[in-house]
Amino acid sequence: MSEAAAAQSPWQTVTITRIEKRTPRVTSFFLQPSRPFAYRAGQHVDVRLTAPDGYQARRSYSIASAPEAGETIELAIEKLDDGEVSPFFHEVAAVGDEVELRGPLGGHFVWSNSDGGPLLLVGGGSGVVPLMAMIRHRVARKSLVPAALVFSARVWDDVIFRDELIGLDDRQDGFGLVLTLTREPARRPQDYARRVDAQMMVQTMMRLPGSPGLAFVCGSNAFVSSAAQALIDAGVPAGLIRTERYGV
Repeated sequence: MSEAAAAQSPWQTVTITRIEKRTPRVTSFFLQPSRPFAYRAGQHVDVRLTAPDGYQARRSYSIASAPEAGETIELAIEKLDDGEVSPFFHEVAAVGDEVELRGPLGGHFVWSNSDGGPLLLVGGGSGVVPLMAMIRHRVARKSLVPAALVFSARVWDDVIFRDELIGLDDRQDGFGLVLTLTREPARRPQDYARRVDAQMMVQTMMRLPGSPGLAFVCGSNAFVSSAAQALIDAGVPAGLIRTERYGV
């Protein structure tokens, strides 16, 4: 982040107000900022931990909550065994604890209802988190923008926000959910049991009333590369595809 951006987003103390298990390796932490915090769906924050000896560790996390969620920010954090920050949240953090946070950050990977659609979202693993903020923003605004989410996970129990997403899919209000499991058979007729590919993108786009106006892809470097290429192979112009990558 540039020095100018850092100056505009100073560190502040946030308090953990609630902890909710999402999957065996992903837990949501609900944070109460000490100062007003306005953001757009898709943005992220930096979290900083300081050890007693002064050592500091930082990590960026996407915001899962919608901008309309009120004063609480939700971060859905995956436990990484070799991480410096996520083990603290999963093994040490408790309600009432305070951490430091800076943001919101990022202006490219964002969507507002006024941006329109149709909207095609593609997430791999915890890459679904910023896409969830967009979906929740759509719900909060009672939006009629057509949207579809393709969510790739290893197994059924790794599908973050699974019950909420299936419930939104069942509403039939213009949002459609496609789950693809890479290590288990599909559980629903409309889902898949393989990695994301161009045919899957074509079939998903057929559920939308028109060609995507915007496509967002988030996940690991490898996932984003293959999923973005699948979108291009399916006929989505590269200029309409926005990507966010993490990890290796």
